[in-house]
Amino acid sequence: MSTSGEETRRALRVYQVDAFTATKFAGNPAVVVSDADALSPDEMQAIAREMNCSETAFLLSPVADDHDIWVRYFTPTSEVPICGHATIAAHYVRAREVGAFAARRVRAKTGAGILPVDIEPVGRDFEVTMTQGAVEFAPPLRERQLAELLEALGLDSDDLDPRCPPQIVSTGHSKVLVGLKTVADVDQLRPDLAALQSLSIALGCNGYFAFALTRESSALTYGRMFAPAIGINEDPVTGNANGPLGAYLVEHHLVDAIDDRFDFTARQGDALGRPGSMRVAVTVKDAHPTSVAVTGRAVIVFSTELIL
Repeated sequence: MSTSGEETRRALRVYQVDAFTATKFAGNPAVVVSDADALSPDEMQAIAREMNCSETAFLLSPVADDHDIWVRYFTPTSEVPICGHATIAAHYVRAREVGAFAARRVRAKTGAGILPVDIEPVGRDFEVTMTQGAVEFAPPLRERQLAELLEALGLDSDDLDPRCPPQIVSTGHSKVLVGLKTVADVDQLRPDLAALQSLSIALGCNGYFAFALTRESSALTYGRMFAPAIGINEDPVTGNANGPLGAYLVEHHLVDAIDDRFDFTARQGDALGRPGSMRVAVTVKDAHPTSVAVTGRAVIVFSTELIL
């Protein structure tokens, strides 16, 4: 019992999870706070800054009958509508806490809308599939915007894959997609982060995803993602970049859908020494993408108690 004048201490269960991998110290780390109802937005932002992962997911009770869980996402500097790897991490934590090894669907309220998340057992573990938001394409970048982007990335127009016009694509959290000719071209990128940050304001988009089509049997694409405007210089493995990429590949007829569906494996993270991958599934109608889902594994690195 607290004494007069003594503040009530609040204990929060906090997890660090590596997503889009089943191996610790690989993939993309995210923090998950599993019972965040008592936290204010300012406290969430302070915790995300302290944890210093690219994203921290806060799990809150539902506020209406149309969803089962409410998830808010914060980078170290700002709240964002949704995050792919933190979604995988958050629902993986919920599955581990519940411990029920049966397939189930969860309706998750996010800043990108109420989205279905499917938890599937894999032996005595789980994988998580997040159906992303509506697919939206902006027009290809204008000549001046493209010139500024190339300068910020340290590229020439000859470095671009001619089949891939640089374009902003969103499935809930937009990214500038930049197709390069080879995996080596992607790995050699040394972007001017300050220039990318300034360009983000003009484009109205904070993330830049450079990718190449690979010649590998294990993965169709390889990419790197930069978002300095929201405090993420480079993100290891990005669900909300590879999901839009799947829609982009279909829209630009770079791949062939089979039975109105296109599935592939996307690889990312090698440049940071944190390799990871995900399966991307695009639903297609009349040769255009209509929805995107990404599936990934996860592993808990540690859990702890945070006292406020």
